[in-house]
Parts: sequence; C-alpha cells; structure tokens
Amino acid sequence: MDIFLEISRFFEQGGDVLYLIALTTFLMWTLILERFWYFLREHRSVVKSAMDRWESREERRSWSARAIRRGLVSEASAKITGSMPIILTCITLCPLLGLLGTVTGMIQVFDAMATQGGNARSMAAGVSAATIPTMSGMIASLSGIMGSTFIRRRVNQETELLDRHLTMDH
Repeated sequence: MDIFLEISRFFEQGGDVLYLIALTTFLMWTLILERFWYFLREHRSVVKSAMDRWESREERRSWSARAIRRGLVSEASAKITGSMPIILTCITLCPLLGLLGTVTGMIQVFDAMATQGGNARSMAAGVSAATIPTMSGMIASLSGIMGSTFIRRRVNQETELLDRHLTMDH
C-alpha cells in the first residue's frame, strides 16, 4: 500500500503532464512487447507464406517475377516492421512531454513569485513540477530506446534475410 501512496505523491508533485507521459510510456511498451510477441509467435508463418508463394512460381526471371518478388518482400517487410513508427513516435514524444511539464512547472513558480513574493515554500512545488516531468520523460524515452533498438535490429535482419532467401535462380 505504501508504494501506491508514493506513486500518487510523485504524480501530485510532478503535475498533470506526468499522466500523459505515463500513458505514452504504457502505449510505447505495449507496442514493444507486441513486437516481441510477433517475433516469437507469428514471424515464422509470415516468412513461410512469402517463401511458399515465391517457390510455387515456376518462372522467376522475368520483369513481372521481379515485381512480384519485390511485392512479397515489401508485404512481409510491412508486417515485420509493424508498429515501429508508432514506437519511435512515442520515444520522441516522451521528452517533449517532459519539456511541457517543465514549462507548466515554471509557470507555477512564476505565479507563486507574483502572488507570494519570493517565498521558497510556494516556489518549491513549482520547481518540483518543473523537474519531475523532465526527468520522467527522459527516463521513459531512454527505456524505449533500449527496447526499440533491439527490435529495429531484428526488423532489419529479418527483412534482409527474407530478401536473400527469395532467390531468382530456378
């Protein structure tokens, strides 16, 4: 129960922008885990389907065969890539949301200075609301970079591997 109190106090200190950062981070990691799941469960069937469709062709050297091959690789590549653009957008968005929290926190500091003078206690809440979202956005973004780097490397490897396996030699 203490952890929930600490988390709620953290969100109170950081301001409303922390909820946006948490939501973006949750979406980002849900999509990252979905990509891991894809590679564990579905990727083989996508590659097998593309390979079977290509191998079922008798003729593989003409211009139309090359176009069909490019289409198969492109279709499989789109499935392999999946939600990577959204993941990368979330990674980019987290620090920007942190900066939004910094701006709103600084507005609180300036408001406290205007209404209560240089009272340190009244300014402390604004400073807290200014620094916590920045830190949270950066940490969320860094965690996403680690996950997406692994996935991006795997996407590139699997796309290149499929491209090499669809041979035109028959």
